[in-house]
Amino acid sequence: MDKVATVRNAGRRIVRAAQYLRMSKEHQTYSIDNQKDAIRNYADIMGYDIVATYEDAGRSGLNLGGRPGLQQMLADVESGRAEFETVVVYDVSRWGRFQNIDESAAYEYRCQMAGVRIEFCAEQFANDGSVGSDVLKAIKRSMAAEHSRMLSQKTFIGQARLIRLGFRQGGKPGLGLRRQIMDHSGRPKLILSEHEQKSVHTDRTILVPGPPEEVATVRWIFRQFVKTHMRELEMARLLNKRGVLTDLGRPWKRETVRGVLTNEKYVGTNVWNKRSRKLKAKAVNNPPEQWVRAEGAFEPIVDRKLFERAQVIHKTLYSHMSVTNEEMLAALKKVLARRGALSTSIIDAAPDCPAASLYHHRFGSLLKSYELIGYQPPRNWQFVTSKKRLASVRTQAIEDLLAAIGRAGGKAAYDRESDVFRINDEFTVAIEIARCCASDYGYPFWSLDTQRQSLADIFTLIRMSPGDLVIRDYLIAPMSEIIGKSELRAHNGAQLDTYLFPTLTPLTRLAERASAENILWA
Repeated sequence: MDKVATVRNAGRRIVRAAQYLRMSKEHQTYSIDNQKDAIRNYADIMGYDIVATYEDAGRSGLNLGGRPGLQQMLADVESGRAEFETVVVYDVSRWGRFQNIDESAAYEYRCQMAGVRIEFCAEQFANDGSVGSDVLKAIKRSMAAEHSRMLSQKTFIGQARLIRLGFRQGGKPGLGLRRQIMDHSGRPKLILSEHEQKSVHTDRTILVPGPPEEVATVRWIFRQFVKTHMRELEMARLLNKRGVLTDLGRPWKRETVRGVLTNEKYVGTNVWNKRSRKLKAKAVNNPPEQWVRAEGAFEPIVDRKLFERAQVIHKTLYSHMSVTNEEMLAALKKVLARRGALSTSIIDAAPDCPAASLYHHRFGSLLKSYELIGYQPPRNWQFVTSKKRLASVRTQAIEDLLAAIGRAGGKAAYDRESDVFRINDEFTVAIEIARCCASDYGYPFWSLDTQRQSLADIFTLIRMSPGDLVIRDYLIAPMSEIIGKSELRAHNGAQLDTYLFPTLTPLTRLAERASAENILWA
């Protein structure tokens, strides 16, 4: 006879209960299996029948975000769908390590108001609402929160120590640099590729010079900037015209040029903690006095005197970067009074006004900046601005592709009437761009119209990321595979997703020319 039947025969009412399980990456004591065992034993003693399980494996307990198990449980309880009257949790820390203990209490209170009790099977108090129980529970909540704060502080101290020793702590190496593993005795091991991570806990990572062509590009950027005082946007356009890509294989933008010109890693200095996000709080920019630095940590690829001259010039050209929010809005008002209207191009063209991208960074969006100075843009402003930006991205992608095909020995001609490209007089390519839209349920999708381009052999769609500021990927597929389709989703099945690529390189390879001699000897 099973245990539930034994309890029933003893005349006790069977209580339908759910179990909530959570584990981050802390300690084996809190493994999901251990929690299940403890809850099962507790349920046997109490006469509970576990009818539902909510689980957050590998999830932080600092907040509700990122915990679908707890969110689903709260939704079921408050909607009346829950077929249980009690939720059993291993202990208070598994419920959460909320930094505000009132938040922890709030979620428990929401369950209680819906008629569902929360019980902690491993705690030495009964969660019965008595004064003693509430006091002990409040202490436990504070201890759970303090544990996370202490762990965060210890982690920070350890990471800062490694930075001062010259080791890298996360992040992409950047153009012209690569990550190299060092073993526990300081001997160099292999160079990591883009998506590789170290596998031995005691190994450390340093930065070393990357491919010669990338190093040459970085040095050229600094020399060109110091020599010509060229603006970042002009530098980005020049790099794109030359067919040079960033370390991520993308076209250059104003921000990526600035990221190279102002980064001290190129002179061998290890800098960390410029920006931090502790305990799942909002990320903040830290003042320079909180940065952790180590000079001479890496082999430099840019001369220090050249780097310092570049910083002086950059500071002079972009002195407005340090202006206050009030000064930025005042400058925007002056431009509005002078021009009578505002747009990204108008702002960027004004020499006495910060760049439009800085307003987006400071205030969250350009539209918010307009609201703060009382400017009401035309009703179709956002659509027109987005359309112009997408057209510019498409034009830039086409120019980059044509340049890459030329370097590969191929040739491409544009037929303005049909809006398609003929490559090597062999096949045609249609290139379109699609903004990222969201469905009623929040899932992204991209609309496409293949009717106008039905004469092309290959259809290429540039898919933008949410916000339509960054390219997500490229669909490069035979027209026969997508004709008649009206939209793409994030996941479209293996047959169609096979044609998704991070760059337009597949088209370049199709256009490559090889000499007859190489073909004969291949």
